Amino acid sequence: MSLTYDVHGPADAPTVLLSSGLGGAAGFWKPQLPALLEAGYRVIAYDQRGTGRSPGELPRPYSIAHMAQDVAEILDRTQTASCHLMGHALGGLVGLQLALDAPARVASLLLINAWSKPNPHSARCFDARLELLARSGPRAYVEAQPIFLYPAAWAAAHAEQVQGEVEHALAHFPGAQTMQTRIAALRAFDVDSRLGDIAVPVWVAAAMDDVLVPWTCSQRLAQGLPKATLESVPHGGHAHSATEAPAFNAGMLAFLAKVAR
Repeated sequence: MSLTYDVHGPADAPTVLLSSGLGGAAGFWKPQLPALLEAGYRVIAYDQRGTGRSPGELPRPYSIAHMAQDVAEILDRTQTASCHLMGHALGGLVGLQLALDAPARVASLLLINAWSKPNPHSARCFDARLELLARSGPRAYVEAQPIFLYPAAWAAAHAEQVQGEVEHALAHFPGAQTMQTRIAALRAFDVDSRLGDIAVPVWVAAAMDDVLVPWTCSQRLAQGLPKATLESVPHGGHAHSATEAPAFNAGMLAFLAKVAR
C-alpha cells in the first residue's frame, strides 16, 4: 500500500512535515500551508495510511510506531534528512514516537492538543464515538465529529462550512474497521515515562476549551519535555489551528523562526 504525499516550496529550505489527527488527511492543514510557504519553508503534507489518498487495510495490531515508520519512509523518499514535525492530536503522537525512535530525523516538534498518555475523559469521548459508529453507522459518526472539533459558537457561525466537511468526511470514510484500528492505536499510546528522552525544542499548543483532549495533557507535555514551550489559548476548540488560524499561525511561525533559521 502506497503513501500519498505532497511536497511544496523550495528544495533547499528547512522542511516542515505536517501530520494530521484522526482524520489523517493532508487537507486539514489548509489554514497553515500558505503561511508556511510565504515564510519560505519546504512543506510535506501526507494522507496517513488507510485514509484519504492512501487507502488500504492496516496491519493488526496497529500502533503509533507504525505511523512513525511511515513518516520516516516519506522522509527517505523525499530525501529529507530531518524535519520540523507539526502534528495535531494523533499526529502529535506520531511526532513524539518518531523523536524517540529516530531522533536524528526530528529537528523540532510542534504539538497541537496532543498527549503523552491516556486519560479517562478522552477515553469516554472515544467510547461514545465508537458506539455511534457501531450502532448507527458512518453518517452518525461523522455528524458528531464537529462537536469534538469545534467550539459551539464557531460551528454555528460556520454551519455551511461544517456541513460541507461532514459530507466530505462521509464520502471519504475509510471504513469502520480502519477507524476502529486507528482509535485503538492512539488509545494505547503511552510515552509519558520517556518524555525526558526527547531533547529537541518543542512548541506545545493547546486550547483550554478543547472538549476532546483536556488542555492539562498539553501542560503535562510541557512539564515533561526538557525543551518545551507551552502556548495555551482560552478559545478555539480541538481544531484551534483552524478556528483561530491567524493567531495560531503567528505562534507557529515565531517558534519556527527560532529553531529553523
